[in-house]
Amino acid sequence: MSKNFELLQQVGTSGTATRATVADAPLPLRAEHVRARETGLQLDDVAREEMLRLVQSVFLTATEATPPRVVMFSGIDSGNGCSHVCAHAAAVLADNVTGAVCLVDANLRAPALPEFFGVTNHHGLTDALHSREAIREFTKKLHPENLWLLSCGSVATDSPALINSETMKLRIAELRQEFDYVLIDTPPLNSYSDGVALGRLVDGAVLVLEAAATRREAILKVTADLRAVNTKVLGAVLNKRAFAIPEALYRRL
Repeated sequence: MSKNFELLQQVGTSGTATRATVADAPLPLRAEHVRARETGLQLDDVAREEMLRLVQSVFLTATEATPPRVVMFSGIDSGNGCSHVCAHAAAVLADNVTGAVCLVDANLRAPALPEFFGVTNHHGLTDALHSREAIREFTKKLHPENLWLLSCGSVATDSPALINSETMKLRIAELRQEFDYVLIDTPPLNSYSDGVALGRLVDGAVLVLEAAATRREAILKVTADLRAVNTKVLGAVLNKRAFAIPEALYRRL
């Protein structure tokens, strides 16, 4: 096991959580529709290995009687790279399972996932919350073939209120029925309450921290807020870490 994949020491939660260090690698943009996409998302070897370890730990080797299937990815602060991490995790998970994986952009404050994948943002989550159509009607098929995106959709000034609605609860339940795994990108927990509200509806959360930037006090506050709504912290990603040794040598540690 590489030495940068280790246990995250307790920061006010019960038990410990898995930490993975993942480079904030940009996702390629495309002009054509993503259904015609020929290649997957790109990560360097070290980052992809750590992302695979994270995915295995959270989704594929869980020891609980009922392994988590609906998981939110939440940055502590803005700019932690949470959307990149969530997108890569969904792609890596889809590459390693045969079941259907849905990536949900619930960051109504600053949606980013459609741009990463080169698709439009229209006809997404907020539109589904105002409609009675089946949730699959609002998803876009990505690559690999078992990966879908539910973009955030049309955003209005009152859109964040939808996160706390009864309709959101029903739509999350519908996503559980339609997909084997659901990964949800949320706004930063230290800035908005949306993630805590969503925490009531998911099986757990993966926190995204920025190396040399995220403050311990902020982590303590966020984990206390999540614990108050009985949201389990499943893991943490230390993002944007600068390697103090050459990458080739790091791979051999």
